[in-house]
Amino acid sequence: MSQTADKAFELISSAHERKRLAHAFLVSGALGCGKEHLASRLISLVNKKEDSGMDLFGEPVEEIIPPLDDQESGWVRIIRPRSKSRRISVKEIRDLEHTLQLAAPRGETKVGIIVDADRMNEQAENAFLKTLEEPPDQTLLILLTTRPQRLLPTILSRCVQVKLTGGHALSAEGGTELVAALDQASQNGFGNPITALRLKAVFTDFLAEQKTNAEAVAKAALKEEIATYRDGTDGSWLKEREDFHKAGAEADYLEARNRYLDVILAWLADLIRIKTKSGGLDFPSSAAHLQKIAETESIFQIAKRLDALESLRRTLETNASEPLALEVGFLKAFA
Repeated sequence: MSQTADKAFELISSAHERKRLAHAFLVSGALGCGKEHLASRLISLVNKKEDSGMDLFGEPVEEIIPPLDDQESGWVRIIRPRSKSRRISVKEIRDLEHTLQLAAPRGETKVGIIVDADRMNEQAENAFLKTLEEPPDQTLLILLTTRPQRLLPTILSRCVQVKLTGGHALSAEGGTELVAALDQASQNGFGNPITALRLKAVFTDFLAEQKTNAEAVAKAALKEEIATYRDGTDGSWLKEREDFHKAGAEADYLEARNRYLDVILAWLADLIRIKTKSGGLDFPSSAAHLQKIAETESIFQIAKRLDALESLRRTLETNASEPLALEVGFLKAFA
């Protein structure tokens, strides 16, 4: 059952008071649903500082929860995708494990948080699984993700799953427009190269717009820094800032590409929901169009198309040529 971040904290806090707190939580939900804020609150919960008392008017001082990254300390480790590849490596997981194996001071809980946990590569997931199976004493593990289905089933089964409501739905940030364009491009159904290439063209057009926007934001930020600091810094610092903004633009683009792939996967998954009459469509406005396609597609065929798109996602995470990978991937998925 999905719940708000506040309700989830209330339930976890109650378990903590009863000394029944689990050692691992998987918090999932859409972007902006409050996953990181909930994780920050849980850090403050298990490593609670002394009460700050009352204010001048005799009222309890309200606890201020800092941003998640501000909570990082010797016994709180936060891992998130930071490299250009947007992956979490096995080295980062092993560094986390090293910290968790150390003895913490009495009354202190060691906390390991993995943001965008679905970005762990295979070796990282397998390494983390060992920690889940044999958690060190005085340890709390928290995984945050928008895509829990991409994690190993063995990881899912060893965590208490907390699903949050709210945030930005798949339809946000261009999702609705992308689905409308996909509906238009697939008027003749799937199963032919022409439709596959039309769908690929729609996808690449959306990606190109995202790339242009990300690069424009990066250039504007760099221009502002150059105007402010040019006279007070040397050229090497400005070059570092240029590289920083370029990397940021690339990371934003890759995040958008992943988000749009999620939209297409959800759009296809609606076909299965329609065929099985299970309801809960992600894109109800496309139901009439997808109903026509569903009449010509078996669940097995749709599942194969979904598998082909997940395979495309994995290929894109390598050094493969993006244009070639997209063309081959869409042909496999829709031709």
